[in-house]
Amino acid sequence: MSKKRNKHTYENRLKYMKMLEAGYSPTYIHVHYGINGGLLRYLWERYQAEGSSALVKKRKSHFTVEEKLEVIADYEEKHLPLSDIMLNRGVSESAIRSWRKQYVSGGKEALLGKPLGRPRKDMGRPKKKKPEEMTELERLRYENEYLRAENALLKKVKALVEEREARLKGTGRKPSKD
Repeated sequence: MSKKRNKHTYENRLKYMKMLEAGYSPTYIHVHYGINGGLLRYLWERYQAEGSSALVKKRKSHFTVEEKLEVIADYEEKHLPLSDIMLNRGVSESAIRSWRKQYVSGGKEALLGKPLGRPRKDMGRPKKKKPEEMTELERLRYENEYLRAENALLKKVKALVEEREARLKGTGRKPSKD
């Protein structure tokens, strides 16, 4: 059975900070409210530095590959604590762990990310070329296709006219000369 992930609202985060100020331990808050210990430490440090405005969730921001590599280097080579990196760079703990995992499995290319949305399909009618852009063979094929379509249309019109005349003959009326 999977755990339900808690979304910690601004009000909840503020409550946690007030509890820390009142002397509750981070472990107590983590156990009873399900907030990640690293996130709690990060929020506490930001709350102490910036006040309650630090508890407002930020929108996701885009990081370049170079920035991601710098964050990974800070963590792996300089051995900086995650909370320091999170504060200085404005990156979440889960993002750092995800980038590190991608980098280990696929290198720098894996950090590029995937393009958003569904990939395009080559469906539909191909773009028409102007006659000047076509080779002689393409122009002849296009003309041949055009003449076939025109011929099929004329046959269809002829069949419809004959059907109409036969229907009118059956009722005793004369067909119009149009």
